[in-house]
Amino acid sequence: MARPARATARRRFSETITHTVTIQLENLLSLKDDMVAFIAGHGMRRMNGFVTDDIPSVLFEDDDNPDGWKDFVELGKAANSPFLTMSEFVLEKADIEILLEHLREENFPETESPEIEEAQYLVNFVGRMGFLQLGFSYQGVMYVYETSTEWYDRFQELMESIDGFGGNIIMDERDIED
Repeated sequence: MARPARATARRRFSETITHTVTIQLENLLSLKDDMVAFIAGHGMRRMNGFVTDDIPSVLFEDDDNPDGWKDFVELGKAANSPFLTMSEFVLEKADIEILLEHLREENFPETESPEIEEAQYLVNFVGRMGFLQLGFSYQGVMYVYETSTEWYDRFQELMESIDGFGGNIIMDERDIED
């Protein structure tokens, strides 16, 4: 009798781990907290800023290493960079509303499409962080590390599919005020 109980306990433990990993992959907030602490632990500062595509840059490839960002921070430290740039994207309800409005305009007179259904599904991720970017400058070139969730990648694909939009769209309160 003890054996099935252990198997059940292992299965529950396995389900808990899988659930935790899934949640972490849907929200990068805890990863950001780890990054902030790790950067500070290396005596470096952070500057809120996004490195755009028009700046000469090199994208760090982490070979699917979940801790590759640590290697990136250590490279910044080795390059004597006094700070790293950090940018994030948290999905807001307004982002979904804008996306849906444009998708409905493109699909008019039809009221439903696979893209509209996908955009509506993204409401499940409102308030979650889906994108993080770190960067440091060395000899006139920005070195960049980026990570994102699957839902953020799909959100970007849908935004890019809309006529008149392209590239990464990162909106925050400062963008609205300007």
